[in-house]
Amino acid sequence: MAVTLSIANHHASLPIGYRLYLPKEWADDAARRKKAHVPTAIKFTTKPQIALDQIREACAAGVPRGVVLMDASYGSNSALRAGVSALGLSYVASIVSTVKVRAASDRDASEPRMSVKELALGLPKHAWRTITWREGSAVKLRSRFARVQVRTAPIRRAAERAEETLLIEWPEGEAEPTKYWLATLDKKISFRRLVDIAKMRWRIERDYQDLKQEIGLGHYEGRGWPGFHHHGTLCIAAYGFLVSERETIPPSGPRTAAQFQTLALPTGHRPRGAADPARAPRPELDRHHAPKSDRRLRQKPRTMSLLRTPKQPDQIDALVTQ
Repeated sequence: MAVTLSIANHHASLPIGYRLYLPKEWADDAARRKKAHVPTAIKFTTKPQIALDQIREACAAGVPRGVVLMDASYGSNSALRAGVSALGLSYVASIVSTVKVRAASDRDASEPRMSVKELALGLPKHAWRTITWREGSAVKLRSRFARVQVRTAPIRRAAERAEETLLIEWPEGEAEPTKYWLATLDKKISFRRLVDIAKMRWRIERDYQDLKQEIGLGHYEGRGWPGFHHHGTLCIAAYGFLVSERETIPPSGPRTAAQFQTLALPTGHRPRGAADPARAPRPELDRHHAPKSDRRLRQKPRTMSLLRTPKQPDQIDALVTQ
């Protein structure tokens, strides 16, 4: 299992962190480590700790900062969420239904401590809204959502927890809510924008399918630490190249000659048929006369009729990418 960090937008995603997770029994086994060429600097580290290290490295490297998205196996880890906040980053973290919270109010301490599932089931009907967040391959994607301001309520030090937005999805026809997120975005953010950000993980999941199936990321069959990461690096680099190439294909973007540098003409270049500007000192020796525009015997040549295609109303003069 590899822990990964990807950068993403609505059009594409690309892993920028990729590291193999070693279980403790593997990390503590000297014979296995030697056989698999695991570097001595690699110690046992949990998956959330690896993820936080990758985020720290990305920040230190100057990667543009965005909202951190996490699936439930990472988002349910309170230490990881706290570490992301300590870096000055906001997050939308998927969580499991058993995470305990209290509804945020002026009397937080007196609010009952309950799981997010219990809170969701107790919400009034008017708390739920149908939100459409993007166009799918065939139909618009929509579902029912509710959002509530809460504070997470662990057994210890609950009073120190900041207020967060709990986002809940309960699709029509389902017996109970299906997904939960905790978000540290501005609570005034529009409902649709909040849902759109939470759902952006589909982009990463889709690209990982292509990475594994089309590029071969999941086809590694070796037993060595260097080989595993070498294979992953090459696959990710190849996919990054394909993403870059895809951006130049309409309608994503026009392939134009502007991608290539215009070559400078050499000194003294003279187009074929042009008069030589450097004439000989004696005119009678100059043999580079400029050709006439019309060297035919007729002084007034006939005009030639041309067939022109009329411009259609729906024709466009430029391709615009946005």
